[in-house]
Amino acid sequence: MSKTIADIAKIAGVAKSTVSRYLNGGSVSEATKKKIENVIKETGYIPNTFAQSLKAKKPNIIGTIIPRLDSYAASQTLIGIDEQLRELNYQMLISNSSQDLEREIENIYSLARQKVAGVILLATQITNAHLEAFEKVQIPILLVGQQHKTVHSMIHNDYDAAFEMGKYVLAKGHRRIAFLGVSEKDIAVGVKRKEGFKQAILEANETEVKFYETSFKIEDALAITPAIIDEFKPSIIVCATDNIALGVMKAAYLKGVRIPNDLSITGFGGYEITEIIHPSLTTAKFYYQDAGRMAAQSMLKLINGEEIKSLIVSKYKIIDRESVDNLLKYKL
Repeated sequence: MSKTIADIAKIAGVAKSTVSRYLNGGSVSEATKKKIENVIKETGYIPNTFAQSLKAKKPNIIGTIIPRLDSYAASQTLIGIDEQLRELNYQMLISNSSQDLEREIENIYSLARQKVAGVILLATQITNAHLEAFEKVQIPILLVGQQHKTVHSMIHNDYDAAFEMGKYVLAKGHRRIAFLGVSEKDIAVGVKRKEGFKQAILEANETEVKFYETSFKIEDALAITPAIIDEFKPSIIVCATDNIALGVMKAAYLKGVRIPNDLSITGFGGYEITEIIHPSLTTAKFYYQDAGRMAAQSMLKLINGEEIKSLIVSKYKIIDRESVDNLLKYKL
């Protein structure tokens, strides 16, 4: 049977309130502190951090809302948040919205009722209902992955990464290009990546580009790709995410289209699997764990009333791998 605070107090020979004060970081004499620590170590007692947080004047729980549990970007970001919070003696409480906006907004209110110190929202879009919730809960909010002018935000550099990807594609000699993106309801992935890529392509001559839309799911990209290949016959398909690129690669394989000999493919994200598949995928790598750590640090500054930038931008890098053919070599 697990030990309680009352058990620890009895074994240590101190009052229950003294143990509670120790666990909440209150003032306890050095001798008493060592006595309690020894008992906790001997009994293997694990404090109920959440319960402590509810009772404490300053809660140490950070709520984190994610759009889906099977997202590589979300899971890697959570790892970064969790590691940084642990180092700073905070805990993370995760709520999953399953890409349901109503559920996401309810999660904001639910976390506030549970007295979290702040909420980190890995957002896909920000609606008026979101802004109303932020205003009502009256706790620090940090957006990750999307930005809004009235809310502290941390984004990946989607526009610049897409612009650089466009320049990379052109430098490889590709002029018949398909861009497979997602709904523009998602500002970061659906709008910024498309806009950055468009701007890079505008500066090239004799280039034909067609824009297509799918979802974030591999199977949906797999379903739409055969028509793109048959009807447009691009030399390259630039995909808005690595998952979309994986769907395109599978579709190409099923059609007997060789990568990169017949069709080049790129992605965005830098998922681990893109390095070990064959051919390996050229992609714009985002550093999700680093972004998570930055988000945790920024949230704690907000909680402590410190000034932070209204917009924080994380880094990226174009990773050149095997999935893109250099068409210029055939012109030599």
